Amino acid sequence: MSAAARPERAEGQPRRTGEPLSPAVREQLARAGSSTVANMLLRRGLRNVLMAGVRPLAGGGAPVVGPASTLRFIPAREDLDTLANYASSENPHRRAIEECPAGAVLVIDAFGSLAGASMGDMMAARLKRRGVSGVVTDGGYRDSAAIAATGLPCFHRGNAPAATPIALHPVALDEPVGCGGVAVYPGDVVLGDDDGVAVIPRHLVAEVAAEAADAAAYEEFAALEIRRGRSLFGLFPATPESRKEYDTWVASGRPGLE
Repeated sequence: MSAAARPERAEGQPRRTGEPLSPAVREQLARAGSSTVANMLLRRGLRNVLMAGVRPLAGGGAPVVGPASTLRFIPAREDLDTLANYASSENPHRRAIEECPAGAVLVIDAFGSLAGASMGDMMAARLKRRGVSGVVTDGGYRDSAAIAATGLPCFHRGNAPAATPIALHPVALDEPVGCGGVAVYPGDVVLGDDDGVAVIPRHLVAEVAAEAADAAAYEEFAALEIRRGRSLFGLFPATPESRKEYDTWVASGRPGLE
């Protein structure tokens, strides 16, 4: 790895991902979900925010939310990607596992390759122990069942059982990457759930989280009304009149079906 590519920090020290997310923003994003957040970003002119083909390793888990810490791979080359080089503490792949900050989401740009593993179970176990929120890659993982057993939320394109050096060469930490066709800058906020993975520019996250949480809460009201037999017209999308009904419903303690 070149000196220009390597961040200036002591080996093994966590990398920066910007200011930590507040618990309130994390909760709002998790409650709203990736599809609702994507709609809020669309209102702001951002269309390409959902990663294509990237899905949960194990469905039905809690959403993952956190600032992005990035690792970028390029195709491997036989004279460089040996098992000896892979075992080095200087290897950026191994450094990513030891330096990704607690609370962050490690985003791995594997250029869509399933020919080598973006991560295995030992790395996942280490990230879980260090308090990392989750991992997202547009490649795949080996030891998938063992990774799922760690409880670390992980998202990928598919299984990739072959050893990493066969196909992947790590070149950069904490640089902008592409993952699932979406640009991810270090510190951007990643939200992953069963619907997919959304990327939120950091400067928009507080307002998007509040707006998305409000939209998700309104959808609870709309779903209740639909179950009562009400038409979508005048209800969803919300109108000024239906918003007043929603406010009354909230003030009444959000009553359910009688």
